[in-house]
Amino acid sequence: MNLRRRNKKHVEMHNSALNDILFILLLFFLIVSTLANPNVIKLMLPKAQSNTKAKQTVVVSINEKHEFFVGTTKVPFEGLKQALAPAVANEKVDPTIVINAEKSVPIEDVVNVMEIAKQIGAKVVLATAKQ
Repeated sequence: MNLRRRNKKHVEMHNSALNDILFILLLFFLIVSTLANPNVIKLMLPKAQSNTKAKQTVVVSINEKHEFFVGTTKVPFEGLKQALAPAVANEKVDPTIVINAEKSVPIEDVVNVMEIAKQIGAKVVLATAKQ
């Protein structure tokens, strides 16, 4: 009879390495999930034969030096109407002019641009910054 104890080696798996890997995976998925846009709704939109395009606006900017810009092109005040008319004429429905004026610009300059927009038949939108 063999009454001696057998020396069995117990095989163990260290959990510390697995814990590190799981922690890194958790961090990865948390970061990726915050970068994903949760407000997107996937829709199957119907198809149309006609071309539809987004409404284009003309941007008029006025800086503190009383310089006028149509888009990114510097235009003198006297030539503002001639610069805006072709841009607005391209719009078939409700042409819109967005006015970006700095705080230090006198209201007179803004009103003058609004009058020009009215003369050429465009709507006016004043751009403001969030408080």
